[in-house]
Amino acid sequence: MKVLVLGNGAREHALCWALSNSPLVTKILCAPGNPGISEEAECIPININNNEEILELSKNENVDIVIPGPEIPLVNGIVDLLNQNNIKTFGPSKAAAKLEGSKNFTKEVCKAGNIPTANYKLFSNQQEALNYINNISLPIVIKADGLAAGKGVVIANTIEEASEAVKDSFSGKFGEAGDRILIEEHLNGIEASFFALCDGLTAIPLTNAQDHKRVGDGDTGPNTGGMGAFSPTPHLNEEMNKTIMSDIIYPTLYEMNKRNTPFQGILYAGLMLTNDGPKLIEYNVRFGDPECQVIMTRIKSNLFEAIIAATDHTLENFNLRFYDDASMTVVMASEGYPGKYKKNTIIKGIDKVNKIPNVKVFHAGTTINKSGDIVSNGGRVLSITAKAKDIKAARKIIYEAIKNIEWQEGFYRKDIGK
Repeated sequence: MKVLVLGNGAREHALCWALSNSPLVTKILCAPGNPGISEEAECIPININNNEEILELSKNENVDIVIPGPEIPLVNGIVDLLNQNNIKTFGPSKAAAKLEGSKNFTKEVCKAGNIPTANYKLFSNQQEALNYINNISLPIVIKADGLAAGKGVVIANTIEEASEAVKDSFSGKFGEAGDRILIEEHLNGIEASFFALCDGLTAIPLTNAQDHKRVGDGDTGPNTGGMGAFSPTPHLNEEMNKTIMSDIIYPTLYEMNKRNTPFQGILYAGLMLTNDGPKLIEYNVRFGDPECQVIMTRIKSNLFEAIIAATDHTLENFNLRFYDDASMTVVMASEGYPGKYKKNTIIKGIDKVNKIPNVKVFHAGTTINKSGDIVSNGGRVLSITAKAKDIKAARKIIYEAIKNIEWQEGFYRKDIGK
């Protein structure tokens, strides 16, 4: 079968890499892709935020199935359009993708389904929000309601931080995504990511992971899209996995079906493991990045068969297996990220790292300059990933391997997996 993957990051590189191992896949296209992805797929430079361009490419190439990587095409309704044109697509409809597109929508689903989550209030007026934060205890969490590329969440420990976050959102820092904000209670516990593969009625646990969102060592500095991850997390056991499925994932599927918007695709639950049990922080409706990289390197079953089972609504008897090994990834980012950073800085040594057993460099934000050099083209640029018997061993391999990357303008956290 001919597959079209949408996206150009490390998540999509990992997906293409995993799909290339399936005997059912005859050809992989990736739009727009990147230099790393071009080793696994044919890259086609189109604008994936334009549904018509995706539809045209899918028709011209006689694509059998489309797999969107990032959230924007899903929220834009690409699944609806492709399905209307009889093109199989892995992912939720526009209506179901609101689980990521609107944090307030997710809270409404949680309320209807009695799903454990943080208490919150919704605001569409700056002054009302400022008045509210002056009368509640801290810390609090302030979230832009819409999509903000993983940067619309602030944990405020002081009134000054909270006020700044509120004003930033209403001043247009996140565009329309910040026109409404949620002010939530701060949950104490350990963060974890839980992934379920869903076909509308049935869900099967994919696996779990733990990521590091803060930019600096010791979980300091602003939030980012993610500076590293590992899987599995030692903080989730089999009993807790069952609780998450029964108390969070299945009630969500039930509520989405009640609304006539069944959810098909990847349901990625961001969780806080509290003393009262797991609570939902937020949903994403696709693989996480960098979590996808560690999941793809651990998956033992044929990923493509699982995706087809989800789109065909036949997951009920599907068994998904993973290696017992642990996997970890460390993100190399451009100096200055998540603020301002330079592009087009030369990176060397990637080939050397890829020759190390059980290590793979997934490209996140790279391109090729006129001289043929691989150069940076984004904030998060590389995702160095390793599989080993446990997290400690994977960590040792990665931090030795990363020394081979020659990139003066890059940086990475030194404490991923600790």
